[in-house]
Parts: sequence; structure tokens; C-alpha cells
Amino acid sequence: MTQILRTRPTRDDWLAHPPRATVRPQLRPWLLDPQSLTARIRARCAHFEVRVIRQAPMRPHPDEAELLGLRVSDRAWLREVLLLADGVPVVYARSVLPRHNLRGAWRLFHGIGSRPLGAALFSDPRIVRQPLRCTRLDTRDARYHRAMHLMSGQLRLPASLWARRSLFRLRGRALLVSEVFLPTILNLAP
Repeated sequence: MTQILRTRPTRDDWLAHPPRATVRPQLRPWLLDPQSLTARIRARCAHFEVRVIRQAPMRPHPDEAELLGLRVSDRAWLREVLLLADGVPVVYARSVLPRHNLRGAWRLFHGIGSRPLGAALFSDPRIVRQPLRCTRLDTRDARYHRAMHLMSGQLRLPASLWARRSLFRLRGRALLVSEVFLPTILNLAP
């Protein structure tokens, strides 16, 4: 029997402040820092790289669609990347932009390629980041399985992965950025 993967956490499962006891102390600074994750990783490695996994129109997960005010059947522009520090994947990132936002305010998103999105987001003073929300993804979530697939070379796969997300707004138009922390992030100084 084939298991159908859903996106669990629901919108309510994404927390502004996860309980301290549930997050490893070394991971907390990564998870809760509202500044650019790209800049933070770059400062802790000799070589930073963005590896584009997929960039195409697709249906967002139900909780993403809800957050962006889309119907589940609507397509959005999706970008999935791995962030690498010295050749090692440390973050699986997923950005979702309603297709109608590709024109105008967010047109930079369409042609970004392998350039870091974080650099563009944090260099434009017109872009406003809404508060971070965090959750723990487990085997019931499609994003967990996507991240696990991308790091399949690891011997020990964790039972869960911490993720954070936030909306970025430019002229009232939203872009959702989610970042899933792979266990290898702990090899970098917090």
C-alpha cells in the first residue's frame, strides 16, 4: 500500500518561539536569527554555494497556499535549492511565489538562477520580512522527505528536521521562504 504524504505541520504548528527544551542549543541560533541565513553561512565557511534543485511553476503545499492566500489548485513559482558550505549541503530551502507576483514587484525572482536569494532580499530596503515561524518536520511531511532525499548520502538520517519560514513583502506582494536545517549545519560554528 502506498503512503500518501501530506504536509504536516499545519499553519498552526509553525511557532514563533519553539520550546527551548525541544531545540538543540547549537541549532537555536541558526533557527531564530532573523538576519540573512546566506550571510550567516558565508561568514562560517571558505566557499558558499547555492545549488538549484528545481525552479518551475508547481502547486504549493496546502499550508503554503493558505499562507499566500492561494487555492490549493493554484500554481505558484517554486524554487528549491541546497545551500552548501565548503561543498557540504547544510540547508534545503524552498521559496514559493504566487505566479501573478512574478511580474512587477518580484520579477527578480524569475531570473535569479544560482545566485543567493538571501542577498537580494536583505539588500533591498523596500523588502519587509515578517516574523520567523519554526516547526519540526518529520516523516509525515513531504518537505522532510525531499530534504532526506537530497542528503541521501548520509549514514544516519534523523527522525525529524527543524525548519523555519517567513513571508517577505515587497509593495504588498508576498514571497514565502522556508529553510530546512540539515544535521550538517551543526558542523558550522553557531
